[in-house]
Amino acid sequence: MGFSDSFFNKIEKKTNINKDTIVSLASRLKDGNLKDKDTLKSIIDDLSKMTGKNVSEEQSNKIISAIVNDKVPNNIENMID
Repeated sequence: MGFSDSFFNKIEKKTNINKDTIVSLASRLKDGNLKDKDTLKSIIDDLSKMTGKNVSEEQSNKIISAIVNDKVPNNIENMID
């Protein structure tokens, strides 16, 4: 089941992130090794840039450690200022 262009248009309007970027990120998450620290670091850096949220090296390391060790909290927003 695919998403319609109107769905992506709504997302882009709210986030200023275009369809190609969303699809690319989704593909990386689906195809990437989420236990690989370099892959995770790259995805966190890209998400930080996309959202305009600053993620410090310490925060990034905490997120990576939580994911690699299967200790992701229910509300990951608490890990980011």
